[in-house]
This record gives sequence, structure tokens and C-alpha cells, in this order.
Amino acid sequence: MVTVKMKTSGPMNRNSILSINMPEPQSVKNKNNITTIVKNTRNNSSVSLYSQQPFRQPPSNAPQQPQNIQPALTAGQQNTGGTPIARPVPTLLNKVQKGQKILLSAAPLTAVDACFGWNVTDARCDVDVSAFLLGADGKVIGDSWFVFYGQTLSPDQSTRFVSGGGADRELIQVDFKRLNPQVKKIVFVLTINDALANRLHFGMLKDAYVRILDQTGHELVSFLMTDYYNNVISMMIGELYQHNSAWKFNAVGNGVAKDLAGLCALYGVQVL
Repeated sequence: MVTVKMKTSGPMNRNSILSINMPEPQSVKNKNNITTIVKNTRNNSSVSLYSQQPFRQPPSNAPQQPQNIQPALTAGQQNTGGTPIARPVPTLLNKVQKGQKILLSAAPLTAVDACFGWNVTDARCDVDVSAFLLGADGKVIGDSWFVFYGQTLSPDQSTRFVSGGGADRELIQVDFKRLNPQVKKIVFVLTINDALANRLHFGMLKDAYVRILDQTGHELVSFLMTDYYNNVISMMIGELYQHNSAWKFNAVGNGVAKDLAGLCALYGVQVL
């Protein structure tokens, strides 16, 4: 992925969080800038946001993706009017219901891929995925401990945002061997870009899902959302959390009327 250097030098504020969109090579992001990445990366459709290779390649014995599924669209390729382009939902093998919590594996896990997909009923909806790495108090353990397309790697290099491809639009990879022991929960959030300005909401989405794959490509659990709210612009679709030294999945499926800047404040990122 082409990462983006934050533009501001002062404390991170709402405008810097929501202005993250002009493509430049990026140094490690800190609390100074979330909004500057969302408007810079999207404005240049000729720049691939997803050129960076994942730190963990799919194993050779992983299930092959259906060949008729198209790769994720770039911002410049997305339909801006008329009927939105829908993508098939992949076969979800181990579905759980909203609110259900499940142990990921009885055997120790070294890494997982959290894979995400969705369709929209309004072509203006540009959906993003982010992950917040939380401590025991439910807050980020530091201002840089969240990942999204503008900050693709956590400080401990355990958690990485990469593009989708195949059946999934986007994914977040988690390497438990590298994960900071202070991190007890990883919350996965879907947000709609510029939702407040354009009066967009999750009632304009459908087919939103997350599926968790182990290091062999085997699906451990999946969750397909059924509730889409008109008063929500950010959706906590699911979370990984540690319980008795084991990792579990919680199918959350609840949202808030907050943009990315609001979510940062909610999870303890310093926003002035």
C-alpha cells in the first residue's frame, strides 16, 4: 500500500483525522493526523493504495477463491451514480449470530486474517475498515494503536491493514506472536467516508460480513450482519478479545453516529 505522511505537526484534531487523503510516502503515523489521510489517498485514483505486500502470504494449501469474483475497486473505479456494483458474498462456513461469542480455536493460534466485505445500495457510500487495539480498560494503549488504510501497521508490527482481493474487499492481519501483551481486545469497525457531510448511513449498506481465517486459510468463524440502521455511520462489526489466555470472537453488530475522528476519541486516542 502507498502510505500517507500526515500533514500536521500539532496535536491531532478532528480536522486532521478527517482529512487524510493526498498520496505521499508516509512515515510512522502518530497522534498528529488522522483526517488528512482520508482525503488525500482517495483524490488520486491513479495511485494504488494497496501495492504493499501482506506480511503473511496465504499458504499453498489455502482454499482457492472463486475465479469469477472481481478484485476490490479503487476509489476512482467506484460507481458514482446509478446502480451500485454488487459483489457476491463468499460462502460463510461457520456463521454465528449477533451477540454470540465463540472460542476461535482450542489449539494455540499464531495468526489470523479478519476478512471483510459489503455491498451498498447508494453508490456514494465509500466504506472503510479500521481496527483499534485496546487494553484491559477498553481504550487504545497509545495514540498510534489503531490501523486503517492511512496507517497500515501497528507499532508492534502485529496488526496490518491490507487490501482484499478474491472474495473479500479488505482484510486485517493479526500476528499474535508479535502482539503487545497489553492488548486484550481488537475491535473491527466499518465506517462510511464523508458520511456526515453527505448524509450517508448504514441503512444504505447490505451484505456486510467478517470472517476470521486461521494461518492455514481455514475459516474459524464468520458473521453476516442483518441489522442496518439509518442513524449509524460507524459499525463495530466484531471483535477479538482475550479470555483466560485464549482468543475469542464477539459478533457485535452495533454502531454509533460517529465518524473516524469520533471513534478515535471514543477509544481513547487523544483528539483535541
